[in-house]
Amino acid sequence: MRAGTPAARRRAAAVLLTALACVLPLLGGCGTGGGDRPGVVVTTNILGDITRNVIGDEAEVTVLMEAGADPHSFGVSATQAASIERAGLVVYNGLGLEENALRHVDSARETGVATFAVAEAVDPLPYTSDDTAGRPDPHFWTDPHRVRTAVGLIAEQVVENVDGIDAAAVRKNADRYGAQVDDLASWMRQRFKAVPEERRSLVTDHHVFGYLAQRFGFRVIGAVIPSGTTLASPSASDLDSLATAVREAGVRAIFADSSRPDRLAHVLRRESGLDVEVVPLFSESLTDKGGGAPTYLDMMRANTTAIADGLGTD
Repeated sequence: MRAGTPAARRRAAAVLLTALACVLPLLGGCGTGGGDRPGVVVTTNILGDITRNVIGDEAEVTVLMEAGADPHSFGVSATQAASIERAGLVVYNGLGLEENALRHVDSARETGVATFAVAEAVDPLPYTSDDTAGRPDPHFWTDPHRVRTAVGLIAEQVVENVDGIDAAAVRKNADRYGAQVDDLASWMRQRFKAVPEERRSLVTDHHVFGYLAQRFGFRVIGAVIPSGTTLASPSASDLDSLATAVREAGVRAIFADSSRPDRLAHVLRRESGLDVEVVPLFSESLTDKGGGAPTYLDMMRANTTAIADGLGTD
């Protein structure tokens, strides 16, 4: 058959199209990887780790928040904003946590991008402090039972909204990871048994452990920053009131986020007049590998150990 015949030309065109599919960056290469499919964009790195465990290799997951960043203040670059607009699904915490990213999520939703606010779907608790009472608390991930619920919900959102994925594989991933979260919850409950009832009082640098306290039977005495966000600042009277509460409750440790300076926690320790320890926790962000909390499961185990040791050890 001559090269100029219609059949030969069709074969040549097919070869050319195949070659182009392998080299065009937007198509992500040859094979069945589906690089041209819309992926999943996740705002926080905690939810990013959970979502990656649910999705596995079924779709690309882009996490906006870097390790060690503060979810209340991290910004979104122009490139990241564009990835939100192109996503098949945007998974975000919600309830006001990602204060500088929400407008981009809202904008994407208005253009038809599927979005899922996880905290709003897992029976959120209200804050209980005077300064934040009645407002919903976004820090649901400190309760592994709610995270277990979130795992299943994220899986169903992926199945419903992301083209080209294997639904059975995603659900299998969710079941596997969910079982690990169940194991975490059981381990935490057992570990916290070492803390006597009279010592189950939590003071943190801001209000972030309300869900953990409700699930495992702790009392939240107060926070150095009497707010649910790190962007607020305490007044002198705030510190004085909390120091009084610390003295009255006989608090043994003050827990401060490891990613931010703990100066205020040390000020409170001095103001309280008690010999209390300032203990670092990983409250709102994962770390790089080697930083102590590279995954959600690692973070919760590290925090549980720190709380149990800080409150329960003589």
